[in-house]
Amino acid sequence: MMTENELILLDRIGVIRDTIKKYGEENFYLSFSGGKDSTVLHYLLDEALPGNRIPRVFIDTGIEYIAIRKFVMDLADKDNRFHIIKPSKSIKQVLETYGYPFKSKEHAHILATYQRSGMTKSSERYLDESDGGRMLHCPKVLRYQFSPDFKLKISDQCCLRLKKKPVKAWEAESGRAIPITGMRKEEGGERKSIKGCVLTDGNGNLKKFHPLLVVSDEWEEWYAAQRNIKFCELYYPPFDFKRTGCKGCPFALALQEQLTLMGVYLPGERAQCEAIWKPVYDEYRRLGYRLNKEEQIKLF
Repeated sequence: MMTENELILLDRIGVIRDTIKKYGEENFYLSFSGGKDSTVLHYLLDEALPGNRIPRVFIDTGIEYIAIRKFVMDLADKDNRFHIIKPSKSIKQVLETYGYPFKSKEHAHILATYQRSGMTKSSERYLDESDGGRMLHCPKVLRYQFSPDFKLKISDQCCLRLKKKPVKAWEAESGRAIPITGMRKEEGGERKSIKGCVLTDGNGNLKKFHPLLVVSDEWEEWYAAQRNIKFCELYYPPFDFKRTGCKGCPFALALQEQLTLMGVYLPGERAQCEAIWKPVYDEYRRLGYRLNKEEQIKLF
């Protein structure tokens, strides 16, 4: 009798085969971050579709962990399906031009709109505390930012400029416009609200494909062990990272934990984060919000 993990594997293989056959392999690419989810998906695609030529697209933004970038480059050296693309602007240029991320994409977007246009209906709703059950509202500790006295330029443009725009340009050039992602509901946040792994528009055209949406951490570990899949070293001791992504991103809920870990094992990269995100980190620490107010920073 098959185990539950084996049944999940058969189901995912079937979903991948059926979906890619329906919409055409020539229209897909794998959005490859070098993290655990996209690595599992890289191998799962090959198991479901032996001999496939689906590109693995990695965006080299300049703020990935060094170990992640090395992991991807090592794979790319052995597999010509990997494509490395870069944004037209550096992180420094993006922050100087558009502003810094703060708290969350939603908060940064509303605050950026306020800084450009003054108080709008979206800002008023965000600051209105009369509806205590509203899911999205400004924390009291950050309400002071909706004032001309708050001078730090805020924006939600980082991901758009460093990732989304470059990959859209690659899609247009390659003719492959359907990303396959490693997104999973178990990661929480907005992912929990995704209805299914196949996302279509109003005309039935496939926009995104999330084959791992319903699988768990435990299943990924099982699959990796069964297939002897090796992840980036950051997922193993002494690092034991749970997630990677853009290092030191101020949007990260576990930012303090991430920086503390980097301070012990990756001090050079910790120093880089402190330099890149300094205005935001300074404000976080001043408020005791998301970062430890008493932490003493020593840069090399």
